[in-house]
Amino acid sequence: MTTPERNELYDATDNLINQQFYKNGSDRIIGRTDEVSLKIRNSGQIIAKFKDLFNRNLDLFLQGRYMDFLNAFKKIEGLNENVIEEIYSELKGKIEVLKGSDMSQVVLYTIVVSSLLSFIRDHHFNLTLKEIKRRAKRESSKDDQQIQQVLNELFMRNNDNVSILYNISYLDALAESYNYRRVAHTCKIQKGIYINRIVNIISNATNN
Repeated sequence: MTTPERNELYDATDNLINQQFYKNGSDRIIGRTDEVSLKIRNSGQIIAKFKDLFNRNLDLFLQGRYMDFLNAFKKIEGLNENVIEEIYSELKGKIEVLKGSDMSQVVLYTIVVSSLLSFIRDHHFNLTLKEIKRRAKRESSKDDQQIQQVLNELFMRNNDNVSILYNISYLDALAESYNYRRVAHTCKIQKGIYINRIVNIISNATNN
């Protein structure tokens, strides 16, 4: 049975997952803006399944069973019991403060979901960053500090290669989680392309 409050949470799920990641109703993932995008067949199906995982467990959230809600996401690559505990510990203080205020369920839900999504996205992008650094060290004359300096500059400028690679890494993890092997394979090919572009930028950069 749907209620106005539940519908607001459905909308929040949709918006939070789509934000700077997916163009709704398509098989197209985006970078920091719609102008930077990549069409990956069946990606929309995966993202729909991911949204459904949130929506099917809304009752746990509404009942205040936040740990049980987070545990529903153990099927996603990179999330295990220890990680869930870590996310919950960080959220616990915020949740306790907000529960005693007039804060709406939508705001509280946004905080919980944003924390979960941020961990998943950052975890998998950090794995990609390790690969970038490994290749850059092998293929250029730069040391670790010089490589990090170039990367920091790319992050500061919101480089398009970085923004789309961030989301390809995220989609790759979701594809693996839902056993979409062809999509995961496509993501890995595209990751390789963008990793190479960034390694080339690092190799050709002039460090101060």
